[in-house]
Amino acid sequence: LPFCGYHMGDYFAHWLKIGATSDAAKLPKIFFVNWFRKDERGKFVWPGFGDNSRVLKWIVERLESRADAVDTPIGRLPVKGGLDTSGLDLTDDQLALLLTVDTDVWAEEASLIPAHYAAFGDRLPRELTLQYEALVARLHAADASRVAAE
Repeated sequence: LPFCGYHMGDYFAHWLKIGATSDAAKLPKIFFVNWFRKDERGKFVWPGFGDNSRVLKWIVERLESRADAVDTPIGRLPVKGGLDTSGLDLTDDQLALLLTVDTDVWAEEASLIPAHYAAFGDRLPRELTLQYEALVARLHAADASRVAAE
């Protein structure tokens, strides 16, 4: 926020307009990576910085339609076997942790969004609120499916 030269609500609206009026094929793809997942002992699961290129490789393969993904409430994740883990010391359980979405953690994080959005007042584009509501709905649906399966 300190580096934005104008109201962030207007900034968001600007980029939403760019997205809506541009050729979707020419827009950049956005990927979110969480390198900091921890196991039950509180230890980081991903081996470290030097292996981040493995995820970047998957991203490039996705962009080139050569890698598969599974839909989750927060977007698409690599399928099991989709990441090049050759030579890594990851167990099946560790890999499963990396390739799953903890809906409880995400719901907790999502609950912080409305207070953040409130700072932008009536200049916050409605599209962001709709995306937030859709995220919460997907998280609740996934959680309900998980509970039903148990």
